Amino acid sequence: MAAAQSRPAPGSAFRENFVEADGFRIRYMAAGDGPPLVHLHGAGGLRLTHAHDLFAQKFRVVAFEMPGFGASAENTRTKDMAELALTMARAADALRLDRFNLWGTSFGGRAAVWLAIQQPERLSALVLESPAAILPPGARPASGTPEEMARLLYGHPERMPPIAAPDPAVAAKQQALVRRLIGPGRELEEKMAGIKTPTLVLFGTLDRMIPCEMGRRYKELITENCQLVLVYDAGHTIAAERPEAFVEVVGDFLERHEAFVISRTETELFP
Repeated sequence: MAAAQSRPAPGSAFRENFVEADGFRIRYMAAGDGPPLVHLHGAGGLRLTHAHDLFAQKFRVVAFEMPGFGASAENTRTKDMAELALTMARAADALRLDRFNLWGTSFGGRAAVWLAIQQPERLSALVLESPAAILPPGARPASGTPEEMARLLYGHPERMPPIAAPDPAVAAKQQALVRRLIGPGRELEEKMAGIKTPTLVLFGTLDRMIPCEMGRRYKELITENCQLVLVYDAGHTIAAERPEAFVEVVGDFLERHEAFVISRTETELFP
């Protein structure tokens, strides 16, 4: 614990910038050199973790804040997730990222799947962290007090720093956008069989938002080059809770794709 506490704050090496795409001024954080790794965040907005820092040691990491999140203006223009995915592809265009690895977290995983369907030629690999592309019946966007959110997001909230209370206006704006865009997933599921990009799906075994058993559905739908890893003792936000384990397996996958250390069978990753 002492070593973890002495680490710099997550994202300390990242620098803020903005790019224009689709009429939006899109904020992003970037660090590192190497093959590009684009990150699309979850429904709570852009939060850098120690996993971002570790990735930046080998990759050029670009973490976008999608339009309508954070301090950006309310996004009433984007009609659906497919359109949001194309907007993010155009943001990558503006940064001259012709081909890149794509990492999507939860809500961002849904956008990442849409991008893989619509512009497969852009992606070297697809990483889906606790993706919300397929949801169990009755699932709704998470909300609550910081303490309630911590219990939903983390397998062990007592080990994690407290979640800061969000600005109420920002939280309301983001929640409204997520509810409007998430919609039913049936159309997306029907299209997922067409994904040929090497894909890695990761769920935490203690995920309280989307059961890790949902991972098997991705394996059924993405019939080529899809691998599933269950990360032991992690909740919904794997990269925040177990950054070293997450980066080890994802980094190896990004470097070697189908030849990486995890076999084609379903795997549970222990410490």
